[in-house]
Amino acid sequence: MMRAADALCGVYPALNRDLLLAGVLFHDTGKLWEMCPPEQGFEMPREIRGELLGHINIGIEFVNMLWRKLSLEEWKSLQPPSEDVRLHLLHLVAAHHGELQFGSPVEPKTPEAVALHFLDNMDARLEMFAMAYARQPEIAPGIHERVRPLNTSPVRALAKAAS
Repeated sequence: MMRAADALCGVYPALNRDLLLAGVLFHDTGKLWEMCPPEQGFEMPREIRGELLGHINIGIEFVNMLWRKLSLEEWKSLQPPSEDVRLHLLHLVAAHHGELQFGSPVEPKTPEAVALHFLDNMDARLEMFAMAYARQPEIAPGIHERVRPLNTSPVRALAKAAS
């Protein structure tokens, strides 16, 4: 997602690149506590904190905790002001699911929040296609079994042209 965000900033230079890259880095950090991934293995055991709060709220808490640990004295003269940066970063974490019905406590209200939402959504969907091609049986030539989150039966992608 970092490379995609960086490329998107080249296409849309009005986006705040530093903020968007920070949003990509921090938007899903709460999942480390929501799902408690083990050091080894692929099982995702559940944990009460994650179940009760969810990764977005935990991520907001995490960003605030890190921010409190920063030595902000030397940042007082920076522009934009540190507190504005913190609020915008928190908004990216809070809004990255894009809609209230999908778990965001707020909808995206800045260009960077909209960009992060679509980058995250695109990344997840493209990964679902890749997994479907690898794991879902074909129900007809080039057509794979339905993937519920995609709400479709993935069709094998067109091969790239030979160079």
